[in-house]
Amino acid sequence: MAGVFTPNRLDPRVIRTRQLILDAFMQQLHTVDFNNITICDITKKATINRATFYAHFPDKYALLEALLADAFLEYVLKRVDPEALLTEETVQQLIYSLCDYHRSSNSCVKKYNTVAPIIADSIKTQLEQFILQLLTREMKGADQRTLEYTATLLSWSIYGVTYRWHEDGKQESTVVLAQRTVPLIMHGVVSLKQNA
Repeated sequence: MAGVFTPNRLDPRVIRTRQLILDAFMQQLHTVDFNNITICDITKKATINRATFYAHFPDKYALLEALLADAFLEYVLKRVDPEALLTEETVQQLIYSLCDYHRSSNSCVKKYNTVAPIIADSIKTQLEQFILQLLTREMKGADQRTLEYTATLLSWSIYGVTYRWHEDGKQESTVVLAQRTVPLIMHGVVSLKQNA
């Protein structure tokens, strides 16, 4: 019976091969627009065959997500404790995290503006889940649907304003950006907490 090979993620050879693929892809992203990168380019650079690539990733979009979107959470966790309360300081740190992420990704990817929309949904989803976790822990008795909508609103707002900041050429510091936007964002959070 023929089946799809699923690599054992704990096997050191699998870990090495996955890292070879990620490194080769990253090298390509430095020099070539994402849309022009092929699986063949990646496999040649990683010195693996296509079947091995497909055992690890279904396509280059999944590879991109593994590389950039998964790195996003690391940026958040550097600045925000997952046990924190959702305060002005927490929202500020989330804004700083996203600005750091956009800045770093832009320096790693030749044309970040072509890649960012592809991974935006994944990043917003991760941010939404992170914020929902903070809200749920803080407001145990609150309506779950309201908390979910609030997490969506906050995550999309934070992502949107930081992406806009990046696209506009980072014309102001992240501190000024946070000072400008956090009061607007927190007004809704304060209202939610008062009504909970």
